[in-house]
Amino acid sequence: ARLLTDAVNATLTVIDDARGMQRRELARYHDVAASTKRRGEGIGFAGVGIKLGLLVSREVITETRRGATHVATRWHLASRHRAPWKWTPPLGLATTRGTAVRLALTNQLSPLLDAGYLEETLRRHFEPLLDASFRDVLRRHYPNGVGFEIDGRDVTQSSAPDGERVPIAIRIGRRRTPSVVGSIERRASVPPDREGVAISTFGKVIKRGWEWLGLAPAVHGRISGLLEAPDLAACLTLSKNDFIRSGVRGAAYLAYRKAVQEAVSRQLGEWGDRNDVEARPRMVRLERDLERVLEDLADDFPLLRALVDRRAGGR
Repeated sequence: ARLLTDAVNATLTVIDDARGMQRRELARYHDVAASTKRRGEGIGFAGVGIKLGLLVSREVITETRRGATHVATRWHLASRHRAPWKWTPPLGLATTRGTAVRLALTNQLSPLLDAGYLEETLRRHFEPLLDASFRDVLRRHYPNGVGFEIDGRDVTQSSAPDGERVPIAIRIGRRRTPSVVGSIERRASVPPDREGVAISTFGKVIKRGWEWLGLAPAVHGRISGLLEAPDLAACLTLSKNDFIRSGVRGAAYLAYRKAVQEAVSRQLGEWGDRNDVEARPRMVRLERDLERVLEDLADDFPLLRALVDRRAGGR
């Protein structure tokens, strides 16, 4: 993907070289929560992101090219409830195939016009795509790889950590290949925004820290980690910044979280950095959440009843 900033005209242009859209797909793209993507096959399945771009833009120009189709639209927010659009001649932003989106920003001092801010945002939110250790697990989703370019300059791969890094591979169910891969690392100090374990899906970091995992290391500011779980894309909420906590998808997410929690807790124990006093109550709450979901599903799926039992002491 290429990102181009223009401070004079206050525009940010994002261009990809994916498959592009047909004319009818581009027309549907303007509908609220409409998308050609399917849940579980990637992130951004609900088509919400571009609608958020309208909130910070005077207008949005979208140009797409696929085969003989080369069309473009001009779109703007007229009121809180109206966002009219119309067909417009292509500007030549998409030169081969793919889609280009140009945001004409309302704020000429927007950080979206700052190349440094854009690079930091890409590194923070798409860290696995810029880390060579995730190349194998992401290859089946991105066979040609993913690269970023900002104002003609490539965003390079992340440098190797300067601490102790331990790889983590977790298998869920009877799968032969790991469902979750990544690493956890210990350093002399970790920046506050990097502390804790991050979980990503399809290369997009969804959550980061300790709170979502229900763990607390004995010493803060030393440990960080990054784990990639592509199958969790099916459990994303519409805003893709969290996971569904109820129903079948909620049960899947809680099962993944429990497996990650056990693996990370085990490594913290090997490092002598596990805070059992704080971690146990949170683990108990996680177990109760998982049990509650399984109980709710047991009426429709009787075989799940075997996973929920009563132990001595009422647990």
